[in-house]
Amino acid sequence: MRNFVLFGAFFMLAIGAFFFNGMRPTAHAQSGAGSVMMTIEVAGEANGLVTIELLADVAPLHVAQISTLAKEGKYDGVVFHRVIDGFMAQTGDVQYGLNGGDTSYAGRGGSDYDNIQAEFSEIAFDRGVVGMARSQNPNSANSQFFIMFDAGHFLNGQYTVFGRVTEGMDVVDAIKLGLGPNGAVIGAPDYMAKVTIAE
Repeated sequence: MRNFVLFGAFFMLAIGAFFFNGMRPTAHAQSGAGSVMMTIEVAGEANGLVTIELLADVAPLHVAQISTLAKEGKYDGVVFHRVIDGFMAQTGDVQYGLNGGDTSYAGRGGSDYDNIQAEFSEIAFDRGVVGMARSQNPNSANSQFFIMFDAGHFLNGQYTVFGRVTEGMDVVDAIKLGLGPNGAVIGAPDYMAKVTIAE
């Protein structure tokens, strides 16, 4: 059974945390560090396509897991559960974040795969950078990720960068903002209608 707790202060503001307790099967790793692109079809108040270049040469383990989940359709219908104006939009809780279901626990879940060892780099958290959410444990990233609205350099070297938006930042900017505690979205959140991978 999984045990999840939300953190306060830096970690809640930064990404929305979740603890994981247990073992999961490991996602299949991709060979090489070729160009991998992820396209997210956003639906809700924001509508349109967001294209993200996945940085397999920077964070191969994270790109492999994200790609596997996307190819399996696990991200389809998952909500943007935490959206903080001027900071970031967070999504990817494939366990508790399915649109149309009870998303009150969104942000506390992960996937059936193992958590991922940190792959920190020198890439700065600038506008459009995509990073992995995690708990206080640096090696606890799993399926949740966030897209930066603006620079957040206090995250540099603390969270794994695995991608950057190449098209569709106007769509990201239009994602419904969270007006609840710590940026929680109240009412019907925007969501990822379809997520695809092209290699």
